[in-house]
Amino acid sequence: MIEEGDPAMALVTFSGYPASGKSTRAAQLKSQLDQILPDHLSVVVVSDESLNIPPSVYDDSRSEKPARGALFTAVQRLMAQDKVVIVDAPNYIKGFRYQLYCAAREMKLRVCTVYVVATPELCRQWNQSRVDGRVYASETLENLLVRFEEPSSMVRWDSPLFTVPWTEELPAEQIAQALLTGNVKPPNSGTLAAVKAPSDALHVLEQTSTAMVSAIMDAQAAAGTGGGLVTLPLSGSLTIQVTLPTRNLTLSELQRLKRQFVTIHKKAITLGTTEKGAVDWAEESVATKFVTYLEENLKS
Repeated sequence: MIEEGDPAMALVTFSGYPASGKSTRAAQLKSQLDQILPDHLSVVVVSDESLNIPPSVYDDSRSEKPARGALFTAVQRLMAQDKVVIVDAPNYIKGFRYQLYCAAREMKLRVCTVYVVATPELCRQWNQSRVDGRVYASETLENLLVRFEEPSSMVRWDSPLFTVPWTEELPAEQIAQALLTGNVKPPNSGTLAAVKAPSDALHVLEQTSTAMVSAIMDAQAAAGTGGGLVTLPLSGSLTIQVTLPTRNLTLSELQRLKRQFVTIHKKAITLGTTEKGAVDWAEESVATKFVTYLEENLKS
């Protein structure tokens, strides 16, 4: 019998190749968690299918981005209820998994990641044999296979990580244990009062991240290719260092990451946070946070 820790909602993020069996595994997990978890915790699956998002949105980035935004919004909305939320989607971008993780922390949820593993050849076969109308175009499937960013137990947003090969059973008991007794970050709001951000925090967040994007583009134009450690001038005498990949970064890529960063932190500014060390919204602190986000999400 699993012993329950402090009452907490939870987020389970599925990840894996397209047509690798994620939806089957997510349905299995929901069925088993319904039997394992205490009665006060209900389990809900949020998926592309449940939101009427067709596989064709992954054909190009212009349609994929709003679809991913709709998924994120749906997950956030359910986080406000007494539920275990299972996110059944490719979730192949580590930056998106990080975004889900940050949202879960703000809501004081326990988290875990389930990595459903199948070979590319099996995924191709299973994709072609689907009869539910949710077949990926061959070109789209191949593109997603190449772009997939594998979850890692070494990074906090993918941990704890449960890797489930297609030949093995789903470890539902261990997942339930993690959801009931794992660490909750940030600390429970019953023990620490939420600290509100200063009135100019949103302005500082937007202005500082925008200035850093401009400084990176200027530094890149001046130095050419090469990457490595770069010192960026900000306002006054303030400077910040960031390690850039060994390729030219595009303005659109940096602006996309900047928008994600601002979105992630807006909620903490608006609602307050109990996370120690995360209530400093001064320019230098925001710049440091943005550097960490960039270094974790920029591809080499």
